[in-house]
Amino acid sequence: MTAGLDRDTLHLVMGTLRDFAADNLTEAYLLELDAEDEFPEEIVRSMLADLGVSLLFIPEEYGGMGASTFDVYRVCELLARIDVGVATGVFATFLGSDPIVFGATDEQKELWLTRLAEEGLLMAYGATEPEAGSDLGALRTTAKRVVDGDKITGYVINGNKQWISNGGYADLYTILAMAPDGPTWFVVDGDTAGFEKGKPEDKHGIRASNTASLSLQDVAVDADRLIGAIEGQGLVQAQSVFGYTRLMVAAFGLGAGWEAMDRAIPYSAERIQGGTPLSEKQGYTHKLIVPNVVHLEAARAYIEETAARIDAGGHELNTEGAIAKYMGTVAGNAAADDAIQALGGYGYTKEYMVEKIARDVRITTIYEGTSEIMEMTIARDRWQEHMKSRGGYYHDRAGQLEALAAASPNVGADIAAVAAHALAEVMEQARIHRLTRNQHVLFRLGELVSYAECSGALARRAATAMAGSLPDKADTRFTPEILAAISRVFAREAALRVALDGTRWVLGAAEPGAVDAAGFDAAVGTKAVEQAQAGMIADMDRIADALYSRA
Repeated sequence: MTAGLDRDTLHLVMGTLRDFAADNLTEAYLLELDAEDEFPEEIVRSMLADLGVSLLFIPEEYGGMGASTFDVYRVCELLARIDVGVATGVFATFLGSDPIVFGATDEQKELWLTRLAEEGLLMAYGATEPEAGSDLGALRTTAKRVVDGDKITGYVINGNKQWISNGGYADLYTILAMAPDGPTWFVVDGDTAGFEKGKPEDKHGIRASNTASLSLQDVAVDADRLIGAIEGQGLVQAQSVFGYTRLMVAAFGLGAGWEAMDRAIPYSAERIQGGTPLSEKQGYTHKLIVPNVVHLEAARAYIEETAARIDAGGHELNTEGAIAKYMGTVAGNAAADDAIQALGGYGYTKEYMVEKIARDVRITTIYEGTSEIMEMTIARDRWQEHMKSRGGYYHDRAGQLEALAAASPNVGADIAAVAAHALAEVMEQARIHRLTRNQHVLFRLGELVSYAECSGALARRAATAMAGSLPDKADTRFTPEILAAISRVFAREAALRVALDGTRWVLGAAEPGAVDAAGFDAAVGTKAVEQAQAGMIADMDRIADALYSRA
């Protein structure tokens, strides 16, 4: 179990980051970096070395702070609020060190993690390739053994990497290459002969980060640079941290989305249209503000729940990390896009930060696995659970939510249970009619799973808040009563999506007449889903009143 930082230390770290950003990363400077497509190398290095941000992900025995997953999520959310580009530069060092943290020998950890802690080195993660993209199994970079007698003394690496964050500036790189016994990670110094760094990519957003290609031509490394000392462990080592790393990208989406909302909310309180502020118009708040807040908080609930599970000893949790990333980044993008709409013409200009936030947060649905890869990962895993449980997996989850609703009424657990029951029926019809042979149906199931599971997580978080038992390091922006309203609103949407979209894809993919539409409608519980919509506007009013501090 990983306890991580105590509450006061976490808040001290976050406060120090806010103060540093206020002094060194002003809005004017961030806009300048964006316009000039400039990576603030010295500032990122200062954040890692002087502020000690790099210490968060290094265990205490190697000179770090040993922060928990929960701690790092809170810091990543804050970093994204400051600037997603700068956050990416910091996160790339987190990511670059992961193969060492999770796969290295004790001696290698002692060497490299101690150096990271003491020197604040800038790192990069060299996995993605020009033709393979996110498919690490399609690796083309090779590592050829150098042999002296019967002893392997080193490796010669050849290949190309693309879309590497910090690629042009890092001191150390973890490089994934195909060794004779399979994919393997190596530690490579940035100044090694034959290692060339390409020019910075001219990107749509996160222009304050550096993204570059890498070329490795006969790059020689000693055998002790093979992470873990055994060839062929690279994909296993990468898979072991996907749950963790994707959670942090989810936190980026959460932070950027909230930063956009926190600019739109005060603007709408001051902007007068037709004699009253925009903040008093339902057509504005209930379209552009409240739904985004609800989606962001649903993502937060799932992020926090998954982080707590990882810290409690949960291994991998790749599917949960995928759900968190999918929901957090989609919610962040939607919030930033609606913030532009919320500010009107001002939002569309580069003088106002929401335009930049929208461009920056866009990358979160692409790097560390695209949203489509997340949908596939989610759907495949939960499809296996459905099959293994003979259709009982989500009915069982619904039963747990019904028990929660009995113990904690009004937190949306009863509606989340309706969504889970509906999902079970959708998946069962997909099984009976072999609908997942359609890739699009499989992907859409991934989306529906994400909504259903997040509605459950949000209901549990609301119930925990009502009981006064949220983790002491959790975000507490909303009162338990408002969090319950947020949960009810999201659960209604989740149930509606699962029932209606599930029906759409089942009927749309099956042979005409193969599915008894009336019987399926009853099994999915469409009537219960419709009845659950009662009270939606009243709850949205409650959330809006809380956001604008209205009595």
